Amino acid sequence: MTTANLTRKICQNGIVAAVYFVLTLALSGFAYGQIQFRIAEMLVLLCFFRPDFVFGVTLGCFLANINSALGPYDMLIGTAATFLSSLLVAYASPRLAVGCLYPIVFNAFIVAGELTWLLGLPYWVNLAYVGLGEASVIVVAYAIMLALVRNKGFMAALGPSRHAGVKW
Repeated sequence: MTTANLTRKICQNGIVAAVYFVLTLALSGFAYGQIQFRIAEMLVLLCFFRPDFVFGVTLGCFLANINSALGPYDMLIGTAATFLSSLLVAYASPRLAVGCLYPIVFNAFIVAGELTWLLGLPYWVNLAYVGLGEASVIVVAYAIMLALVRNKGFMAALGPSRHAGVKW
C-alpha cells in the first residue's frame, strides 16, 4: 500500500468517525439509555464493503460515548459492542442481510448487560428495548444500502474492497 493510499484510508476513516460522532450528538436524545435509536449505527453496514471502516466506526462510537451518562463504562463496553459487531459485519458476513444481525444481537446483549450492571435496570427489558431500537435503525440502514449500492457514483466513492457484487 502506498503512502497516498494509506493517507486516503486514514482520512476516510476520520470522516466516518466524525459522521458517527456528529450524528450521535445531534440526535443525543435518542442515542443513549435504555430506549435508544442511535442513527449513527447505520454506518456499521459500511464495514461490509470496507472492512477498514471498522476503525472509523469504532473511533466514532468511542468519541460519542464520552458524552454518555455512563461515562468511561460506556466508552469501553458500548464501544466494544460496536467494535465486535463491525468486525463480524466486515469479515463473517457472506451476505449483507446476515451482517445486519450482528449489531442487533451484540448491542442488545452487551448494552443490556451494561445497563443492568450500572443502573440496576431489568436485563430482559433492557435487551428488548435496546434490541428493538438497534433493529429499527439497522432495518432502515439495510433499506438505504439496497438503494445506494445500485448507484454507481456511490459505489465508486465508497471504493469497496469486498462484496462489490452485493449478495443480499
